[in-house]
Amino acid sequence: MISLPIHNQSGEEVGRCEFPQSELALSVNKQLLHDVVVMYEANRRVGTVKTRSRGMVRGSTRKLFRQKGTGRARAGASRTPVRRGGGHAFGKVPLDWSYRLPKKAIRLATRMALLSKFLDDQVAVLDQLSLAEPKTKVVAEIFDSLGLADTSCLLVVERHDPLVARSARNIPQVWVSSASDLNAYSLLHQRQLVVTMAALDGLRNANRSVAVVAEAGSESLSS
Repeated sequence: MISLPIHNQSGEEVGRCEFPQSELALSVNKQLLHDVVVMYEANRRVGTVKTRSRGMVRGSTRKLFRQKGTGRARAGASRTPVRRGGGHAFGKVPLDWSYRLPKKAIRLATRMALLSKFLDDQVAVLDQLSLAEPKTKVVAEIFDSLGLADTSCLLVVERHDPLVARSARNIPQVWVSSASDLNAYSLLHQRQLVVTMAALDGLRNANRSVAVVAEAGSESLSS
């Protein structure tokens, strides 16, 4: 059973949140989390590297001077890779490093990463987060009241809120994500998770529906 306090925007405890661990995941598979993080890192690689080969360098293909009789080392065209200004041998070309793991593995890794935050006591729950206007000072005071001013944090809200996004974007080491866009990379990259109660309920409901579908599938296979 997971049990942790609920805070308001002033940092005061206003209640407790309790739910079974199985609503998130049954266990944490470190190898799966590693594989998913490597996938996200690979997909972030731009891959726009390129150098000019000898065929792309401007210049003549004519031999610089005759082969024999000059007393100098024999030489070919000016675009050869061994001469200054020539093209690169085996020049780099743009590459696409992206790949995808199975969707079920990615979703399971997200639930496991979320569970790991609760098991490591790296979660702060807010009863709500409402802003009247985009104000960085208000969001900074919330993190300060929770004792997270100097910690990298991931702020998870129920749905995309432009006011919250604009208010938190100038705070160093703070990422903002909606519950539907949550992924294992963001959870593991930031040390602390700050989640609103509405977003947490949405994540728990989504995980419960996934578990029900999985049980139904296993029953149909057994029958």
